[in-house]
Amino acid sequence: MQRKQFTQLLNDILKPDSIADFCPNGLQVEGANEVKKIVTGVTASQALIDAAIDHGADTILVHHGYFWKGESQPITGMKKRRVAALLAHDINLFAYHLPLDVHPVIGNNAQLAHLLDIELSAGLEAGPNSVAVKGFLKTPLTGKEFADKISTVLHREPLTSLVRDDKIETIAWCTGGGQGYIDLAAAQGIDAYLTGEASEQTIHSSREQGIDFFAAGHHATERYGIKALGELLAEQHGFDVTFIDIDNPV
Repeated sequence: MQRKQFTQLLNDILKPDSIADFCPNGLQVEGANEVKKIVTGVTASQALIDAAIDHGADTILVHHGYFWKGESQPITGMKKRRVAALLAHDINLFAYHLPLDVHPVIGNNAQLAHLLDIELSAGLEAGPNSVAVKGFLKTPLTGKEFADKISTVLHREPLTSLVRDDKIETIAWCTGGGQGYIDLAAAQGIDAYLTGEASEQTIHSSREQGIDFFAAGHHATERYGIKALGELLAEQHGFDVTFIDIDNPV
């Protein structure tokens, strides 16, 4: 498929124009005109680029790409080496951030819910495209039981603040760095909040508002949207797609 057609296909699936973001979504670095062999991964790190080169990929598709608002603009140092490697090997870099978080089927939040047996019911924020969402556990669990389930499914022991005696029934979540939504979840009377990261104040919010909290890792909670997108491209459109997981303890 030609790069222009591939870009349109991704935009049709993820609808990036429907949500304001902190980076450009879509094609970030132009490479080969024809897209045949795709590597997917969470972040466009040097390790992922090197793995894609070894794999003979012409396209890399990630959740975390480049050119974030507020970052240093000069292409020097680490950024220069990454971009230079892409250009030298004629590799396209596509990145979709919030559009991949919020997609109702292959998005990070939806995929995490599927893995952890959570029923998604609505957005946590008012209006369309809420980055954080809420729902309920299909089988209510104690905080300890849910933490154990996270460890088993994500292969990552979560940081927890378990303050409730009752089983968790309602839950809100946002993959990645969504710890700031805990207060909104608490205000809505939700039993527990799950995200990727924690800040110092997050634990105080949990303790003082009586809401269980789980931080299961930014990377660990965001592996699954990009993986699901690659699987969709392979199954429905015949692309050669390989998901490469570059481990990250954060």
